[in-house]
Amino acid sequence: MITQLTVQELAALMKHAAGVTVDANDLERRPDSAFNDLGLDSLGLLGIVGELENRHGRALPPDAERCKTPREFLALVNTTLMAGA
Repeated sequence: MITQLTVQELAALMKHAAGVTVDANDLERRPDSAFNDLGLDSLGLLGIVGELENRHGRALPPDAERCKTPREFLALVNTTLMAGA
């Protein structure tokens, strides 16, 4: 089974792991918005990376916590998940 992280799941993770509420539709419309502009700092992104690593039982690349936008993060995470499928 191939698992991909969706924009909706990312929005839910932002709320759950970082306490940042963002509308999934807004993320979808503006995937190149900086995480900082959305209220997500590097510590919050680290929490999301940790949550995903726990869910999928594998480490994400170190670059994951340095991603600046939702598009960049989703591409990196999904490429990693697809490679391990």
